[in-house]
Amino acid sequence: MTQLIRLARIADAARCAEIYRPFVTDNWVSFETEPPDMQDMAQRIGSYGESHAWLVAEDEAGRVIGYAYASPHRSRAAYDTSADVAVYVDPAAARLGIGRALYAALFPLLREKGIHAVFSGIALPNPASIGLHEAMGFTPVGIYREVGWKMGGWRDVGWWQLVLSDTP
Repeated sequence: MTQLIRLARIADAARCAEIYRPFVTDNWVSFETEPPDMQDMAQRIGSYGESHAWLVAEDEAGRVIGYAYASPHRSRAAYDTSADVAVYVDPAAARLGIGRALYAALFPLLREKGIHAVFSGIALPNPASIGLHEAMGFTPVGIYREVGWKMGGWRDVGWWQLVLSDTP
């Protein structure tokens, strides 16, 4: 499948919210309990797109089929060169390399912004996400045990890290 990777626009908010919705409502991949609406997603695209980066993947017809973004890792100044990253792909387009393509486009943008290391929190179990992140070079750094309650049970979150740059 051919896809175009580009910077997200506010006009992509409705489609990004649509892609994200089942990750909130149907499982514990996201720890949000209410899916964000178009306005919430537009605010996120504007904020994270400005501070870090937000990308979308389009199919041949121009339909957004996935997105990836980076956001601040923590609020204290010493963390300014670290970022959290996430990627979400429409389940109908899963396992076609879209997540990998999005990350491959995102990481150079983050390097240019001076980001040294990226982190991804993965609600466990999630072998597909672990596989993607490890294929992209991420290594596991720890697990927060029983850190969240969702869908009737305690959920663990594993953390993976990728160092993007050797220089501060």
